[in-house]
Amino acid sequence: MAASKKIFVLGGDGFCGWPTSLHLSSLGHEVTIIDNFSRRRIDAELGVRSLTPIVSMEQRIDAWQDVSGSVLKFHYLDVAEDYAQLVHLLETERPDTIVHFAEQRAAPYSMRGAAEKRYTVGNNVGGTHNVLNALVESDLDCHLVHLGTMGVYGYGGAGFEIPEGYLEVDVTDREGKRHEWEILYPTRPGSVYHMTKSIDQLMFQFYAQNDALRITDLHQGIVWGTQTAETRRHPDLVNRFDYDGEYGTVLNRFLVQAATGHPLTVHGTGGQTRAFINIQDTVRCIALAVDHPPRRGERVKILNQIAETLRVRDLAALVSEVTGARVEYRPNPRKEAAENDLEVSNATFRALGLDPITLHEGLLQETLEISTRFADRVDPDHIPARTAWSREERARLDEPDGKVVPFTRGAPRTDAA
Repeated sequence: MAASKKIFVLGGDGFCGWPTSLHLSSLGHEVTIIDNFSRRRIDAELGVRSLTPIVSMEQRIDAWQDVSGSVLKFHYLDVAEDYAQLVHLLETERPDTIVHFAEQRAAPYSMRGAAEKRYTVGNNVGGTHNVLNALVESDLDCHLVHLGTMGVYGYGGAGFEIPEGYLEVDVTDREGKRHEWEILYPTRPGSVYHMTKSIDQLMFQFYAQNDALRITDLHQGIVWGTQTAETRRHPDLVNRFDYDGEYGTVLNRFLVQAATGHPLTVHGTGGQTRAFINIQDTVRCIALAVDHPPRRGERVKILNQIAETLRVRDLAALVSEVTGARVEYRPNPRKEAAENDLEVSNATFRALGLDPITLHEGLLQETLEISTRFADRVDPDHIPARTAWSREERARLDEPDGKVVPFTRGAPRTDAA
């Protein structure tokens, strides 16, 4: 195993952050979680809760110490707002690595209304820039590992395998001379959330070239699954399970619908191709990225963190085959192509030894079991995806033809910037 590191996990109370914190701790790293519990507050705002019961951070930390003997540290801090405290913490603790999950992660939530859009941009862009600037101000040679998204590439289909972050292009000048360039793969964000991740890329590029920051940006697919080896060790360590229309990923939504006797709702034709990865592979990929940082002065290391790609209708058919649930097609509230292909390279993680879990290996049974065990905690009114991406889509979904899901406009946040 690589040498033990002092690691800050920003957003370590969340769906990916919590199991990653436990996994890194289990590998012998000294882990400090930094969080402001914004995800718990958004649950309260939306009137929904994780399918799995989530205890307080104090209880989570105590449970981990009981089963592992390892201590997780915790600081309550908002990286988008508490800049001075962030700098002080970096100067005092001098971490070797920062794993950055501290961003509002849901595309539908980011499109609910003006308040949610502004919150997502202020929190995500402001928080990421604060982290980068704080690393410079504290004169800290620290490796930043950031969880990005495959969504920065868009879902229109490129017609070729999407490379890991960079695209080689030829440009012909006015005199006919050809110039070879390597550029950041052009982004085509499909939501305000995805737009903030695209902006992150540019900030990373600037700070890597201007201040020689060491940065790894992980473009992750849709995460499925709930538990990891570490979260299974005690009931109080259980991971989040979001199933609602704002935060629930498509597979979680399907499995909850199946567990509660509802049809699987596919939006549009279901021809949208998406990249997927199991939560157990997410934590493994983060650990691999931590162990293989770029050297100071190198360009940003961009890795595609996926296991496979699948069309939504094929995913619904797989869940239907396992559960017997009926598939029902609904109008699509998103502004996106009805059908798309998606080919993505994940060569780096495979070269580092990752043998990813696929959906067809039967491990979605674990997620189905979770869905069934806690089915009494489901609020069916929160399962449908109701947030329209544009006025045009909103008007279409509001048409009283008896075939559409009612649209609910976003209520303003009381703490929005």
